Amino acid sequence: MVRILPLTKAAAVNPLKSSQPLGAALAFLGVDGAMPLFHGSQGCTSFALVLFVRHFKEAIPLQTTAMDEVATILGGADHLEEAILNLKARTKPTLIGVCTTALVEARGEDCAGDIANIRLKRREELAGTEVVLANTPDFDGAIEEGWAKAVTAMIERITRPGEQARQPKKIVILPGWNLTVADIEHLREMVESFGLKPVILPDVSGSLDGTVPDRWVTTTYGGTSVEDIRELGTARQCIVIGEHMRRPAELLQRLTGVPYVLFRSLTGLKETDRFVSLLSAVSGAAAPAGVRRRRAQLQDALLDGHFHFGGKKIAIAAEPDQLYQLASFFIGMGSEIAAAVTTTDMSKILEEVPAQSVQIGDLGDLEALGAGADLLVTHSHGRQAAQRLGIPLMRVGFPIFDRLGSQHKLTILYQGTRDLIFEVANIFEANRHAPTPEALDPLRKREMPDELRSSPLARH
Repeated sequence: MVRILPLTKAAAVNPLKSSQPLGAALAFLGVDGAMPLFHGSQGCTSFALVLFVRHFKEAIPLQTTAMDEVATILGGADHLEEAILNLKARTKPTLIGVCTTALVEARGEDCAGDIANIRLKRREELAGTEVVLANTPDFDGAIEEGWAKAVTAMIERITRPGEQARQPKKIVILPGWNLTVADIEHLREMVESFGLKPVILPDVSGSLDGTVPDRWVTTTYGGTSVEDIRELGTARQCIVIGEHMRRPAELLQRLTGVPYVLFRSLTGLKETDRFVSLLSAVSGAAAPAGVRRRRAQLQDALLDGHFHFGGKKIAIAAEPDQLYQLASFFIGMGSEIAAAVTTTDMSKILEEVPAQSVQIGDLGDLEALGAGADLLVTHSHGRQAAQRLGIPLMRVGFPIFDRLGSQHKLTILYQGTRDLIFEVANIFEANRHAPTPEALDPLRKREMPDELRSSPLARH
């Protein structure tokens, strides 16, 4: 059984995790016409905005209540009300997603009560705009928890409760934060190929896919509509991707009776086969020819690629669900997990990670534990460690700011797993060193005559 090693550092010199408010804001960015609002100081919002812009290379709608010293002492309810009313008047969003920060959480402000008062007092002014609160203190959890809390809050606030008439072809998909824009788009295409109608919450493939609108839009454009969130209870089935999305799925089932099926990962042949079987059972249709063809391509990639993976030592640092996704992929290809580092011990999925131990820590722990590995796997902040260790780096997760197109990289289902195999195998191939005769036979060099041992051929 995997051992979960607790955090022992008083401070992280090279942090691995991003904050809960950032994760919640990312989830709100997957809703059409939304505006995430950080309830805290300007610095909290500026830092998150910089990370978003560098990662997505897009203009990101993100606002702040801009609490100052006085509000920090006396309370930020007035700042929150003013910010919500200004956003409503200037940007006319369909949804304002309030993400609390450590400043208001440590102070113990009743943000839920404040928003309830604002809704009651400003009912007419806020007509047509949903205000959703996600309690996301920076000092607890990470991006994974923030994303899940925002989705839970949207379902709790917006979704119409009670048993409703089911639409037999409609299914709800609750994706994990670690699915890229390309992943979600490919997921939708897969579901639609079975004749089903997916509603994906959140859907960043519609809002953060790199398209340029024909006019300036002050909120998100594309993504899940508020009306779709309201009518989630009319779906026949809910599909959940990632252990951290179990809580919003349970809430949806409790509110509306929609049953859910959880997939811890959609990377790999076995899990994708299970997913395709579910779609076939729900739709009553056999897998389309295109899906079967992509499965055959993955089988061939598994055959071609496993020679490059066998015996390789992998060091991974990622959020819990993404750590499980990647570790399971590498183990399935015949590699060994030499080091596994994650951000928080709040997820049950850590008990299932195929490694001897999982360290709760930062990128400094990855550098210490990953020495001697064949590949480091983490986001762009791991590039200095990879350089110091002389080990190639595979960039995954958030943020990735020193490469283009990270959001358009597939990592799930048959095609995404195939692409991952090729990407990793090519990294190994590019960093492969041809063995010398001395490396193959250490005694050879000692047995050489002195004149041959000192020759250029002997050195190379």
